[in-house]
Formats: sequence, C-alpha cells, structure tokens
Amino acid sequence: MCYSAQVWADWRRYRKQGGELDIKGFVRLIDEMGGRPGWIRKLPKATRDSLLDVRNEEGMALAKAVREANRAAEVMLRDELQAQTDRLTAAEAVLAGPKPTKKATNDQRIATDKISRAQRDLDDLVRTELLNRDSRIYPGNYVPVLVAEGDRYVVKPMRYQCRPAGKPAMYDTKYPGTYNARRDNLEGFWKDLFGHTHALLVVDTFYENVEGPDGKNQVIQFTPRDREPMLVACLWSHWTDPAGKLPDLDSFAAITDDPEPEVAAAGHDRTIISIKPEHVDAWLRPDPANLAALYAIFDDKRHPYYEHQVAA
Repeated sequence: MCYSAQVWADWRRYRKQGGELDIKGFVRLIDEMGGRPGWIRKLPKATRDSLLDVRNEEGMALAKAVREANRAAEVMLRDELQAQTDRLTAAEAVLAGPKPTKKATNDQRIATDKISRAQRDLDDLVRTELLNRDSRIYPGNYVPVLVAEGDRYVVKPMRYQCRPAGKPAMYDTKYPGTYNARRDNLEGFWKDLFGHTHALLVVDTFYENVEGPDGKNQVIQFTPRDREPMLVACLWSHWTDPAGKLPDLDSFAAITDDPEPEVAAAGHDRTIISIKPEHVDAWLRPDPANLAALYAIFDDKRHPYYEHQVAA
C-alpha cells in the first residue's frame, strides 16, 4: 500500500508533461468543499496556492473561489479556536476546584488537541512560504493528476481513494483500501477501469507504515536515489450518484506491484509502479483489447534504488 506521498501538488509542474488545467473541475471542487469545516486539510496547500495563479479569464473566477473558500476557512478556524479556548478555560477551572470531574479532564484533553490542530491549520492557511508537507497527500485527499482527453493532456482534481462508477457511496467505508490497486487484481476488482481510464500521478517521495524493531508501527520514507520524479501508473473513475443527491466524484488509485528488494528489506510488501517517460502516452491512452501491452509497460518500469529512513 502507498500510505502517503509527497506529490506534484502544484498543477503548474504538470506543464512539462503537456497538461492543461481543468479549471471548471477545480471550481466545482472548491465550490463543493469550500464551506465545509476542515476542507483545507483535504486539498494540499501547494495545490490551493497554485490555483491563485491561472492567467486567463476562467482562472480569475477560480482564484476568486479559492480566496473566498480560504476566508471562510479562516473564519471557521478562528471560531473553533475561541470555542475550544473557552472550553479549556472552563475545564481547567473545574479541575482547579475542590471537585474535579472526569468530564473536565476529558474536556481539557479534547480542547487542547483541537486548539493545537486549529492553530496549525490557521498558521498553514495564512503562511506564504511553502514547506515540503504542503505537497503531502493521504487517502481521502484531493490532488492534481494527469489524464488524456482526446488529443490533449488534462490536469484534473481527484480524490486519492477510488470509488468505481456504479458502486454505492458506502464503498468508501466497505473498501477503505481502494486508494491502491494491486497489479495482480487489475482484471478482477479493477477490470472496469484497467485498460479504459488511466491516470498519472507524479511523486517525489512516498511513505509506508512498517513494523519497527520494537514491534511498534513506524513510518518509513522512501526516495529514489537519483531524485527523479516517479511517474506513477494510476486508475481513475468518474462516479455519479444515481439518486442525484451526492456530487459527482473523480477519484483514483495508484497501482502497486511486488516490492523492490530494498523496500521489502525495510519491511513493506508493495511498491508503486514508476513507469518510464516513453510509456506515458501509451499508458494514458490504453487499448482495452491489448492488455498485454499494458503489462509490458509494468515489466519495463523504472527500478530506482529507494533510499529510506524513518520519517520525521
């Protein structure tokens, strides 16, 4: 599984792959998500900031939507900080009195955690300097990915956890691992997507959960020694709600294969597939009648040595 990755969250980086921004798709996403608490954690800061720099008329509407969503998020975060600060003050007053309660102890813990999280989100929202973590994604996050539409490449916003078309929304909870697609199951669970709707995600480094020497979980960061970006083969789907109540969803899964030796030695059993640049067009424009050609792309994948360390 690919637990997390640092990706090309800035859509402008996809220009070198010939990608054009799906402005309307991003506007729809911002409009749908912008008013929800915590939405900024679903779309990497590097992506949000890059959407403010689209130099055409449609881009101005997109930038306006992002700015309005950011302002709404700032108001919600400041309200949350005030509410949790009041909660913490009240809890500490009870704990300092003659009759401390279990509820006050819980309120103190919860308020402290929520204050810390809200303050970090607020700091990230107003910060102008980008950090590495501003491009890091987790399952459930939205990220720019590259697809082929006709004779052009398009950068679309998609959720990193695939909900195949025709499946109920509850698939997200029934199959929480659908952010990855195993190579050995592409003609099984993923047969409606494999050979039909392919995407490309560009990754600089990725993270996996492994068991540490003490038996506890630890997160290992894997980075190609040559520092070349990984062109990760993905499947994607456009989902619509038959009842018309839920918004449309574009989502994707990264394909994984047997682990590279150094990944296996570090304790993980899968590795995302980094295809060679010369195979990008064939991958994004698949022939469903020639699946063998797609497997040949996997067999000819890049094998960079993945340096690894315990993530900070």
